[in-house]
Amino acid sequence: MAEVRGVLDERRRAGASVALVPTMGALHDGHLALVRRARELADVVVVSIFVNPLQFGPTEDLDRYPRTLEADLAALAGLGVDVVFAPDVTEMYPNGSAEGTTVSAGPVGARYEGAHRPGHFDGMLTVVAKLFSIAQPDVAVFGQKDAQQVFLVTRMVADLDLRVRIEVVPTVRESDGLALSSRNRFLEGHDRTAALVLAESLDAARTSAADGASELLAEGVAAFGDHDGVDLDYFVVIDPETFLPVDEAFRGRALVLVAARVGATRLIDNDFVDVGASGR
Repeated sequence: MAEVRGVLDERRRAGASVALVPTMGALHDGHLALVRRARELADVVVVSIFVNPLQFGPTEDLDRYPRTLEADLAALAGLGVDVVFAPDVTEMYPNGSAEGTTVSAGPVGARYEGAHRPGHFDGMLTVVAKLFSIAQPDVAVFGQKDAQQVFLVTRMVADLDLRVRIEVVPTVRESDGLALSSRNRFLEGHDRTAALVLAESLDAARTSAADGASELLAEGVAAFGDHDGVDLDYFVVIDPETFLPVDEAFRGRALVLVAARVGATRLIDNDFVDVGASGR
């Protein structure tokens, strides 16, 4: 940690700007898109790789989460990354991961993903705040796939007056529409095919959005039908400015969030839609 700070302080004194890409490793093309965007935005690019235990509940897949540091470093080679920060848990939480000061995500952090993963967003914001303190970036780059994370990080930056700009990169997808995720490597055979229902539900919602929030919600949920091995956790339409559910009178740009368990793997996705738009 001290070494990273020293390198970045030296570069800042020379007038360089710094971009941070926080990750939990198991890098895929979605992560690499964030790195490429960071390279466009700043003189120095820092990528952090840390599987944060505070983000995982007691029944979640912390031990199962893929750790592929050597492959991650190989994937980053040639992308112009100046610093890779890959601390262990003791370095990040010297007083113990369950004992120190944490950041609260507030009421929005208890909705959607937070309702299914209690404490997840408190843990996420805590480690992001620590990474911001360590790297002191001018800009931090996140992916739109984790929409609730993006909203909460952006709100934390505003609420705590942090001097960092948040840059959001659109979701990167496979050719068949599946949003890239480190957990996709657990999908095989039937589960890989079944996972496409998340993207299909968003397509259905987008197609029916002109008819209002209730219609697009119904069509999105209906897309799941009786898919064997797929359990829908939630499908919601929210106002991206507040991250609260919209009502039937809502018109304008909304965000559709979906989460489902496909076999043993939990996946999320989202997309923007224009609710009540004319022309259909």
